[in-house]
Amino acid sequence: MNTELPALKKVIIPVAGLGTRLLPISKSIPKEMVPVVDRPLIQHVVEEALAAGLNEVILVTRGGKSAIEDHFDCHYELESELEKKGKTALLKALRDIAPAELKITSVRQGRALGLGHAIHCAAHLLQPNEPFAVILPDVLVKPAVGDDSLIDLAVMAKASQERQAAQIMVEEVPLERVDQYGIVNCGGVELQPGATAPMLSVVEKPAPADAPSRLSVIGRYILPGEIMALLAETPPGAGGEIQLTDAIAELIRRGGVVEAYRMHGRTFDCGYVQGWLQANMQLGKEAGLLE
Repeated sequence: MNTELPALKKVIIPVAGLGTRLLPISKSIPKEMVPVVDRPLIQHVVEEALAAGLNEVILVTRGGKSAIEDHFDCHYELESELEKKGKTALLKALRDIAPAELKITSVRQGRALGLGHAIHCAAHLLQPNEPFAVILPDVLVKPAVGDDSLIDLAVMAKASQERQAAQIMVEEVPLERVDQYGIVNCGGVELQPGATAPMLSVVEKPAPADAPSRLSVIGRYILPGEIMALLAETPPGAGGEIQLTDAIAELIRRGGVVEAYRMHGRTFDCGYVQGWLQANMQLGKEAGLLE
């Protein structure tokens, strides 16, 4: 019997949130469609997935978010008009939004019951025990300046396939901010950028005095298919929501191998106005569009 696991190709991107931290910008448009420099936030993260070899994107969405799906759909009239006018650069940019290898599927999250619940909404779209990635689109992860060839998500995907271990991307945050994140416990190991270490546990939004480290989960995961069964039985946790962090903690308790990967690049939290502005200014300058 062939017991080989399916190849890692699928990525789940939850886009059902209300975007309250970006109000009033996000009142009438999905927060994922807010532009960062020259393209919507969601396009940045889909491009990150493709760069890591993940071409099957599952959007967990809700009513009022159809603009996200429309963005990746063909627009024949616009393409035809650009072609007639010889605007080849714009035509290429438009077609590059959804290259041929990209496959997008949408599934609805009927009720906002937490990140863990959102991920589980896509369970029926995976093969039995199929590994998958998760990207939280509020946070952009960009390569370090001058090192565009190192894609952190691609490094994680390769490590996961080679070692058959779940991977959780982390970065170090100030102690006074640990209560805003999921914090991992690697037994005191000093993780250098680009390095991994086995996780002993993970706790959601601990008080600074109780935090096992300053390594925070930043919204990039490579997970085994069996975590879907754990999510199905995970009770509400912090905030009264079903937390992905709690299911990962249970996976570790049951003997699953989960590794923390300390990112090499940079993060931009575009889920709130100041972080979104910072991303536009910094990335706009790097693109030569701002002085």
